[in-house]
Amino acid sequence: MLPGRDARSKGLRAGAPHGFDQADRSDYAGGMYTVRVEDGFAAAHFLTRYHGKCEKLHGHNYKVFVTAAGPKLDDGGMLLDFSIMKDALRAVIKEIDHTSLNDHPAFADGCPSAERIAFFIYDGMHAALPQARLTLIEVFETDKNRATYSPD
Repeated sequence: MLPGRDARSKGLRAGAPHGFDQADRSDYAGGMYTVRVEDGFAAAHFLTRYHGKCEKLHGHNYKVFVTAAGPKLDDGGMLLDFSIMKDALRAVIKEIDHTSLNDHPAFADGCPSAERIAFFIYDGMHAALPQARLTLIEVFETDKNRATYSPD
């Protein structure tokens, strides 16, 4: 039971898990749920239109976070199954893991920047999970440097 609430309060039912009655969510009108999964990959790249040390071949151990959002939960109380999200992310990452990104058709123009990698991951995830509202793709080249893509 949540602090300050009892089974007689609106939206709660004595026998429901955590005291919530899934049939009555009026207390949460206008709210938004989010879920996030993460994975990583290793890849090399060079930036042909950049003048500096990154124009030389180098690599990163990338970390990727994918966030989805939505106002309603399914019958199981979930926005989106973590396993389904992770499987979709792994399938997209598998295509570029342990490769030279410049050799991939998506980056044939010589610009495999973290920003473009974020879009590439969004595009693949969206194709695999068209029903999911993907709100943010974060690609970390290092612990301190990241780029994001948001479709909205």
